[in-house]
Formats: sequence, structure tokens, C-alpha cells
Amino acid sequence: MTQPQTVARGWRLPLRRRPAALIAIGTARVLAHLPPRRIRTVLTLLRRRAAPATYHQVKDALDTVLAISVLYGGRYCLQRSLATALLCRIRGVWPTWCTGVRTSPFIAHAWVEADGQLVGEPQGPGYYHPLIVIPPVPNTQESVTRCR
Repeated sequence: MTQPQTVARGWRLPLRRRPAALIAIGTARVLAHLPPRRIRTVLTLLRRRAAPATYHQVKDALDTVLAISVLYGGRYCLQRSLATALLCRIRGVWPTWCTGVRTSPFIAHAWVEADGQLVGEPQGPGYYHPLIVIPPVPNTQESVTRCR
């Protein structure tokens, strides 16, 4: 079970930002029911042509997800991390999406990172051990030649 997460009391999400968040949350619910191999394939495709996200961009996306879906503040770490990554992608950036295990107690967990830091997780580095990592892809010469 993951640590409960909430947004600051009194923080209200502007109406214009809700549709993108609702799309990300709905898509995350569907993706969460897929096998890990399929999730990896979908996220690997989605990260293409997205700039690497900063810590503040990912934190803002996470806060938006938590403001819209109260359920994601609790045990639903997979859906929460997927919705956060998808919302970042809608905004044109991509975080590092991870799933793996945590120690003490040993349990599966999913999270997002940016700028080498865990985003929205109370534990520090070394507490989580990633098994699947989908980092942002920097724009390379290969993507430029494909466009020609």
C-alpha cells in the first residue's frame, strides 16, 4: 500500500485545465488493466517527440491529478503515476515513469521522477527499486532524418 497523497487544502483547479486532466485520468484507468508489457509499449510510443519534463511540471501534473481524483491519493499508485505521465504528455513533456518495488514493507509500486528526483513521494532515493523505467527521449539526429 502506498502513502496517502493530497493537495493543499483550498487549492482549486481552474476549469480550463480540467478536460486534459480528465482525459489523462480516464486513459490511465484503462491502461492500468493492461499487462506490464503492453503498458511499456504504449508509454514508449507516447513519449516520442516530448521534451523532458522538469520537476515543477511533473509536480503540477501530479497535483492536478490529485485535485480531480480523490481515489488516486491513496492506494492507486499505478493509476496515479500513469495519469501524471499522460497529463505531462498532453502538455508536451514527458517525466521518467517507473514501476518496481519498495522495501520495508516489500510491495509493488509505481512512481514518476523528474530531474533525477522522485515527485510526490515521501521516501527518499534508494527506497524504491525500479523494474520498468520509461525515461524521456532526447531529440536526436535520428528523429530529424525521419522527418525529411
